[in-house]
Amino acid sequence: MFRAASSASILLFTTALAAHAGGDPALGKKVFNRCIACHEAATDRDKVGPHLMGVVGRTAGSAESFLGHYSEAMKGAGAAGLVWNEANLAEYLKAPKLKVPGNKMAFAGLTKDDDIANVIAYLKADPKP
Repeated sequence: MFRAASSASILLFTTALAAHAGGDPALGKKVFNRCIACHEAATDRDKVGPHLMGVVGRTAGSAESFLGHYSEAMKGAGAAGLVWNEANLAEYLKAPKLKVPGNKMAFAGLTKDDDIANVIAYLKADPKP
């Protein structure tokens, strides 16, 4: 019963995110202001967290310049095959501690699906708006 309920929840969550796929990079830049204290997305400069330039398509825990700072949880997720595609980013941005239990990121997550889609669009944009 729990497995069926969990599967249904995941399906609804994924469907809701797919409905918002695409996003608006300019709006995403505004939402990303919540992340800017710890992450950089327009350059490869690390802060408290790794830079997010080119994060879409990158294996979790693999930014070369941040290798010595990732949590064991994030390194393990990458070793297990977690790649930051749009679906995985959406899940992580919604609930970082659920997607990668034990990671160091203090941010609780974004609550609005539109914000998530817009941040992903911003992260994918090259050049950034």
